[in-house]
Amino acid sequence: MMADETEIQVAAPEGEGQAPREGRGPRGGRGRGPGGDNRGRGGREGGRGRRDDRRGGPAAEEGGEELIEKLVHINRVSKTVKGGKRFGFAALVVVGDGKGRVGFGHGKAREVPEAISKATASAKKKMVRVPLREGRTLHHDGTGHFGAGLVYVRSAPQGTGIIAGGPMRAVFESLGVADVVTKSVGTSNPYNMIRATFEALTDQTSPKSVAQRRGKKIADLLGRGGASQAQAQADAEAIAE
Repeated sequence: MMADETEIQVAAPEGEGQAPREGRGPRGGRGRGPGGDNRGRGGREGGRGRRDDRRGGPAAEEGGEELIEKLVHINRVSKTVKGGKRFGFAALVVVGDGKGRVGFGHGKAREVPEAISKATASAKKKMVRVPLREGRTLHHDGTGHFGAGLVYVRSAPQGTGIIAGGPMRAVFESLGVADVVTKSVGTSNPYNMIRATFEALTDQTSPKSVAQRRGKKIADLLGRGGASQAQAQADAEAIAE
């Protein structure tokens, strides 16, 4: 009987007579140290947090700059399928930094917020730089044409404001233009109006770029209109893209 009792004591379960092995706690079989449960779960959660930090939020995507986002148009479309209709949304967004850079994009999704996010991301990828005079208006008049849309843009003196409506106003507000006169002839489709406006803006040139292309000084170009040399020199120094 004594021998049998001794054998029973030796074969006792590990949890009753001995300390648990290192890294083998309850639900912690994958842990690598004491307290396998905490390291197993917490390690995975912490890993996800670090990956989110590397991916970055909206500020990281925008490069740390503040952008102006304008929602121009939302269109709801439907597709008839077996059992009913399936609705979707298309968004048109204009994005700019207010300092001479602007872009537009459109996106489609089943929900409005997702469609706006897609359109905003597309607009950020297609931003273009437009030279501005004194940082407030265009250097010269221009015309843009796309499809059935035809737009005219004109520079304006200080204090004029943005004389534009609909999609065109959103473009100039995002661009940072304070004084401009515009006119839209033809279609009122926002997509065609936006594309025609961007065609007019991409044709804008500044005296600085023209002078560099022709190998001349800015004062020489400005002085050909009958202005004095001193006035032309002052205007040349005031020009900023």
